[in-house]
Amino acid sequence: MFKKILIANRGEIARRVIKTCKSLGIKTVAIYSEADAKSPYVNEADEAYLIGPPPVKESYLKANDIINIALDSNAEAIHPGYGFLAEDPEFAKACKNSGISFIGPNPDAIQSMGKKIQAREIMSSNGIPVIQGSLDSLKSVEQAVTEAEKIGFPILLKASGGGGGIGMEVVSSREKMEKSLGKCQGRAKSSFGDDTVYIEKYLHSPRHIEIQIVADSHGNIWHLDERDCSVQRRHQKVIEESPSPAVTEITRTKMGEVAVQAGTAIGYDSVGTVEMLMDKDDNFYFLEMNTRIQVEHGVTELRTGVDLIELQLRAAAGERLLPIENKPYGHSIQCRVYAENPSTFFPSCGVIEKLAFPDGDGIRIDHSIEEGSEITPFYDPLLAKILVIDSDRGKSIEKMKDVLSRTVISGISTNIPFLLKVLENREFAKNGATTLLSTEIISDLKSQAKLAKKS
Repeated sequence: MFKKILIANRGEIARRVIKTCKSLGIKTVAIYSEADAKSPYVNEADEAYLIGPPPVKESYLKANDIINIALDSNAEAIHPGYGFLAEDPEFAKACKNSGISFIGPNPDAIQSMGKKIQAREIMSSNGIPVIQGSLDSLKSVEQAVTEAEKIGFPILLKASGGGGGIGMEVVSSREKMEKSLGKCQGRAKSSFGDDTVYIEKYLHSPRHIEIQIVADSHGNIWHLDERDCSVQRRHQKVIEESPSPAVTEITRTKMGEVAVQAGTAIGYDSVGTVEMLMDKDDNFYFLEMNTRIQVEHGVTELRTGVDLIELQLRAAAGERLLPIENKPYGHSIQCRVYAENPSTFFPSCGVIEKLAFPDGDGIRIDHSIEEGSEITPFYDPLLAKILVIDSDRGKSIEKMKDVLSRTVISGISTNIPFLLKVLENREFAKNGATTLLSTEIISDLKSQAKLAKKS
């Protein structure tokens, strides 16, 4: 096992990695921007180094500087967290070339899943179901219309290099294609430096299901069941739970087998997630593969009692991993608390004046904020991940509602009212969510906000 690692990330994920490293006796090296100088994770690491000004291109994306800090501090490995450089195959290669272990999968596996068009081709050629769509990039509006008419409107335009819902446009008719294609290509270019766009059949009100897989460099690979991530805003996950209330045992088994098949096809050797969409008839299709730890990894950890960060570390150190024999317990839910207006979802910046999280059995809070923390516009507005677990879904929902209701974050706006609205929704309580549920709730919150403004 490693004796010292550098964490090439910030905030709650940096703090989360530090926690596991401390339990294993591993020293940690943190990096921080000028905006993060007072963040709790900086003080909790054994060493910390200023990496640059707040903008990510001048700090957390400076790959060469990060590797040099690792070398100067005698760190043996780099954990990239999620986002930033976590799925950059060139960074993984640079680490290897510098004699530093990359705590994640091999560069080839990252590369193969980095572009969605290529990922679809690989999975399709390995017998894994993919959503009907184009396997080539779109070169013109005419080509896009022709492809869309073969599939049938509505269709979804997607950025091949995209993520987090960025660069996605639903197109309902050929008349709207030109404007939508230009918009999608523009967002893809500005966000990912790649304007490659392709088409997928738009599934109406699907479930977003993902399977957690674990693998090592010795050919061992298995899965740890599913997480349901259907509650989203702007195609970004907000509430995740496990198990999914919509997945039957038969479908769960099939999904697990497909996820393992997907990992095997690309020679995967770390912790990762295979994401799928499932329609109302339980048909499911490969969506993408995240070759890193997920924001929602704690949902699986609560159910299985497994530390996924530890498994990442052990796999990267070359250890042979044994399949987890723990039988999953109960039902876990995670709510992402964001600094944003609950009806418009515009980011909310400012200083946290008061902060208080409830504690107790079956409650876990992952965060890296404190009273006096300044929330800036430079980074994702995620403040905290609130997780709960109980013996069944109904009890977990009630526990989460109680925890959210007793959470105090003042000085900025948060999305807690939205989260509570979802948890109190009858359809969510009965059957879980499809990806359209949050859209309906957002519309309701906007209407309420307008009425309140008029009164």
